[in-house]
Amino acid sequence: MATWKLDASHTSVGFSVKHMMVSKVKGSFSGVEGTLEGNPEDLTGASINFTIDASTINTNAVDRDNHLRSADFFDVENFPSITFVSTDVVKTGEGEYDITGDMTMRGVTKKVTFEAEYEGTGVNPWGVQVAAFEVEGKVSRKEFELTWNQALEAGGVLVGDDIKISIDLQFNPAQ
Repeated sequence: MATWKLDASHTSVGFSVKHMMVSKVKGSFSGVEGTLEGNPEDLTGASINFTIDASTINTNAVDRDNHLRSADFFDVENFPSITFVSTDVVKTGEGEYDITGDMTMRGVTKKVTFEAEYEGTGVNPWGVQVAAFEVEGKVSRKEFELTWNQALEAGGVLVGDDIKISIDLQFNPAQ
């Protein structure tokens, strides 16, 4: 089985969460590593894993980012990484897959499923083969013990529970 390494410079890991019940806060993580063991053109039977450096969170607001790094949320001092290890890959259509695996955040591991779409393979200008995917999913932050919140005077809460995740991935053959 071939091993493909995540190309972090051509990968983006983003998320969004409801803010004050009406708007969304969007953010990203820049510190990501991962591998794909298998055939990117047919992920059936593949093994996929990722590690995200939780301290690299960026929501374009320094105070909010520091709060998200604190013990109220990710507690990066004690839990520096967010990880995902696939346990099952199911082909759901042409170039489409459900990727189920164990996600660990803040020391809590839960089974989650992401929808992935194969975007194709090609050769970059430096002669390196690349494979790309678009991945989407949703997790409940409360299931991972990210429970900090604040009640709003008008009703509701400051931070929603559902975190929508959107990832654009590019892999290169491991050297």
